[in-house]
Amino acid sequence: MGLDFSVVPEYFDELLLGSLWTIAIMLASAVISFFGGILLAVIALYGPALVRYPFRAFSFVFMGTPLLLQLFLIYFGLIQIGIDLPAFVAGIIGLGLHFAVYNSDIIQAGIMAVDKGQHEGARTLGLSKLQTIRKIIVPQAVRTVIPPIGNNLVALLKDSALVSVIGVTELTLTSQLAISNTFRPFEFYVAAAVCYYVINLGLEYSLRRVESRIQVSR
Repeated sequence: MGLDFSVVPEYFDELLLGSLWTIAIMLASAVISFFGGILLAVIALYGPALVRYPFRAFSFVFMGTPLLLQLFLIYFGLIQIGIDLPAFVAGIIGLGLHFAVYNSDIIQAGIMAVDKGQHEGARTLGLSKLQTIRKIIVPQAVRTVIPPIGNNLVALLKDSALVSVIGVTELTLTSQLAISNTFRPFEFYVAAAVCYYVINLGLEYSLRRVESRIQVSR
């Protein structure tokens, strides 16, 4: 008995591959959550009531239910109505939509903080309402909310471990498979924690670089 970390290097390739899949899931979900958040924010603030209220109901459902349940519904539930998604795709969609709702709230606050004179100036230049939103308002709003969106991205990275429950072989499930072969849970969960920490360090460094460039461009 006791700890034996010597078994971990034997599974280094598997852990590395699991880490790469985790990064891929995080990046793909981040794209959905970012652009989905912008779309939801614009619809919530500017869309007609016929469209706005269903989207608000959609947001309420995703904010009011656990992410794990949402993943189950997307992967196991949709197949009952003929939509059979691969586990990897279902995981990305679930994570992306879940965090798109939270990003939407942040982006809405950023849009509302943009000076009203920007709207008037754009209309004076002959831009339509849609062009004003797309070219003037949203870009300014996004610049101001990058830090909180970055925090959501860090949370997304951590929550990506939940896709292991629907069979996506990312870092957490890779560690569990190694544990089933070696019966060394502590060692491999520590190894997984180290991998997540390293990925998180790289993510935070990238976010700081983005924030610095935005500050310089203002």
